[in-house]
Amino acid sequence: MKRRNFLKIGAVATVGGGLLPNNHFATYASPANQFSGMQAYSELDKHKIERCELVEIDYHWPRFVGKNGRIDFHGQNHKCTVLKIYTDQGAMGWGLSGNRAKGLFHFIENKKVSELINPKLGLINVGLDQTIEFALFDLCGIILNQPVYKLLGNNGTKETPIYSGMIYLDELNPENKSKNLDIILGNCEWDYNYGYRQFKIKIGRSGRWYPHAEGLDKDIEVTRLIYQSFQDRNTELLVDANDMYDLKDTIHFLKGINNIPLVWVEEPFREKINEGRELRKWMDTNGYEKTLYADGEADPDFDVCLSLGKEQVLNVFLPDIYDYGFSRWINLMGELKKIGMTSSPHAWGNLLKTRYTTHLAAGIGNVVTIEGVTCLSDDIYYGDYPIINGKVQVSDLPGFGMTLLKK
Repeated sequence: MKRRNFLKIGAVATVGGGLLPNNHFATYASPANQFSGMQAYSELDKHKIERCELVEIDYHWPRFVGKNGRIDFHGQNHKCTVLKIYTDQGAMGWGLSGNRAKGLFHFIENKKVSELINPKLGLINVGLDQTIEFALFDLCGIILNQPVYKLLGNNGTKETPIYSGMIYLDELNPENKSKNLDIILGNCEWDYNYGYRQFKIKIGRSGRWYPHAEGLDKDIEVTRLIYQSFQDRNTELLVDANDMYDLKDTIHFLKGINNIPLVWVEEPFREKINEGRELRKWMDTNGYEKTLYADGEADPDFDVCLSLGKEQVLNVFLPDIYDYGFSRWINLMGELKKIGMTSSPHAWGNLLKTRYTTHLAAGIGNVVTIEGVTCLSDDIYYGDYPIINGKVQVSDLPGFGMTLLKK
């Protein structure tokens, strides 16, 4: 079952022969559950949505980002849309959004904030979606003078490991005519100086950009080079093939890097029951028993991923923090904990998504590491989230702790 269908289904899902409770595959939890405990947020009753506004902002990554195994050059300069929500009491919250939010303005305007969201559980009405929820969570934090992670329960830790998600196939970048690998080492050095102590290395060159055998060999060479260059500097490596391997390729790569320790292997191939089991079995008997298997980012098959999670084959679930939705992640996390599966919501592209994931990790826990997407912008102050010893510290300011500078 694909993610696009998953969002529409309101039935209980089957995982490994057992039922997941709490309407896991529903759009959101039931209204009865959402309203429970709302008396603790009585201040939200005093605020009515007065108006909404969409704003386009500019941001950029600190360097040109190249290809991954599947997608061509990612570039450097970007735009995104954010939603500002104002109340009749003078409060304003904002968050990542999209033009689809315009169709919801008529529904949320003149509503009390308490009618739209329970800050511990998420959106109340099934007609709402992620295009408005990040602004609403921020608004709740502003009104209640609490950071979002405390509204979620404060059940995680205030610091979570964070990795650089910007180590791409940069030997292929246009300015690197000789295809020298020094550019990749330079990017790792920049990220190390920024504070990252985990590097996620994009592999999968054998899929589109190289002849198959040459691409596999280059993936192995790059991984070994980064490990050798940083092994004495308290760093860890993750690898991500973006589904461009098959099982045979994955095993060939792991043999080729010769037991270099990895935090995880991500998206080696499309999630499949038998291939997933075979990979986990091979890893467990060939020195990679501590390496996590992570999947579920790109249009995932939820039935397969959660079945593999229940079997302890797939260890880390990766649906995008925005595309899947913050409220859905809140409700999903309890189910993942029950089956012993951890998470790391996909956050690529935008530092706002990294910040949202940091609050999910601090509020609920069960996030093994966070995707770091370094961004710079004159339109946003991204808040106080220092990276110390390779861990990102969550902001204690109200809401998500960021400031929209563009008027």
